[in-house]
Amino acid sequence: MKKISNVFWISVVFLIILVIMGVSLPEWFETATANVGNLITSSFGWYYLILVSAIVIFCIFLIVSPLGMIRLGKPDEKPEYSTISWFAMLFSAGMGIGLVFWGAAEPLSHFASDPPLAEPGTKEAIKESMRYSFFHWGIHAWGIYALVALALAYFKFRKNEPGLISATLTPLLGKYAKGKIGIIIDILAVLATVIGVATTLGFGAAQINGGLAYLFGIPKNLTVQVIIIGVVTIFFMISAWSGLGKGIKYLSNTNIALAIGLLLLMFIVGPTIFILNLFTDTLGSYLQNIIQMSFRMAPVRPEDREWINSWTIFYWAWWISWSPFVGIFIARVSRGRTIREFLLGVLLLPALVSFLWFAVFGTSAIDVQQAGNVDLTKLATEEVLFGMFSQFPLSDILSIIAVVLIGTFFITSADSATFVLGMQTTFGSLTPPNSVKLTWGILQSIVAIILLYSGGLQGLQNALIAAALPFSAIMILMGISLYKSLMKERKELGLYIRPRTKKPTKND
Repeated sequence: MKKISNVFWISVVFLIILVIMGVSLPEWFETATANVGNLITSSFGWYYLILVSAIVIFCIFLIVSPLGMIRLGKPDEKPEYSTISWFAMLFSAGMGIGLVFWGAAEPLSHFASDPPLAEPGTKEAIKESMRYSFFHWGIHAWGIYALVALALAYFKFRKNEPGLISATLTPLLGKYAKGKIGIIIDILAVLATVIGVATTLGFGAAQINGGLAYLFGIPKNLTVQVIIIGVVTIFFMISAWSGLGKGIKYLSNTNIALAIGLLLLMFIVGPTIFILNLFTDTLGSYLQNIIQMSFRMAPVRPEDREWINSWTIFYWAWWISWSPFVGIFIARVSRGRTIREFLLGVLLLPALVSFLWFAVFGTSAIDVQQAGNVDLTKLATEEVLFGMFSQFPLSDILSIIAVVLIGTFFITSADSATFVLGMQTTFGSLTPPNSVKLTWGILQSIVAIILLYSGGLQGLQNALIAAALPFSAIMILMGISLYKSLMKERKELGLYIRPRTKKPTKND
């Protein structure tokens, strides 16, 4: 039996208290999370923008520097998983449900309802809608994941430290990383993970409900969403019980197959040429404007600032709150890869797939809205995808595939989270006991239900923003700690950008 840490018991007690508050005082809970969310977005928006941009710059530095040659493991170690399975697992864990939920809805909103700068419904709004969708789901998002994952993989597989967030801070904290300070850090990581994953499960349940309502007329309410969460919980418990090498791996490969199938089918029946043209134009516009978008704060335009708070700051908080979960999981499946290979894979491949996804589904939604046969903006966010499908051939097939895909992404995300939470609360064990994983599986499902009950989708967003802020400070320390350790190893290995002309001294 694996030893269970104090992080487990303290985190469980805290979450039980959170659940009790959500059940007994739902209106107060909704108001409190809304106030905290508003305070953070209005006071710390600048901080999120600078932090995330700095993370991306740091990742690019590691890719182009000689440090990229360092392997996440022993010098001659080979990757544990094939490149295809590795990519499938990191992508399914990192983006799955979110892409299906927002793939059509976000570009549509930026075009027809709430553009960043342009007038709604204009040609300029079309370009803006896709550019900002690329921005929110592209390199910045995956840079956040990459930093946490790289630090964990490096210290775990290269330095033989426990697979814990606190262990990555050993170069800074020394013995305190294994004491009370380390416990507090790991508790914050666990709580951010639970709230981040629970929020996404809430989105997934709402969209599955929306799809079933569209297909079969099933009522769209909390009761149905609770039943959906309950059914999916049973499935991901079974998957979690089977272990990482079977359950998550097979589910991730299934996700990729279903996602590719849905993407290709929509590409064929949708406005194909418009999709290709807009994708090409937007990709160039995204690269051209990435610096301006990264630091856009609109200090003298309150209406633009509100948009940034609602979209960009929300997304940065979402990715940060998910980063301990996705980072630990990506680290676990990335053993044996070099830092350069790891960062190129994590930053570029999933971002490119996200761009293709938004190009296909976002462009199709905009095309439907422009045709005027149906007003997709009148639909709830979770129904937009299915409302769009109804305007194309094979709509029932597309909707069924989408519902199944959301379900498998749902299971994979929850399954991966139970593994990560189990690992974090058993001193970094790579094989946490099933009892611990099942406990976390039940708890994160209950938290998802409570968040839906107390505040709906807006409550989910507020909880995310609140959970992300404390963990963002830990991310800064992780980056400093990783850099310090890598620079020390650079000297030991003699990794220099250009040949040395003299023998290194202690001062070099």
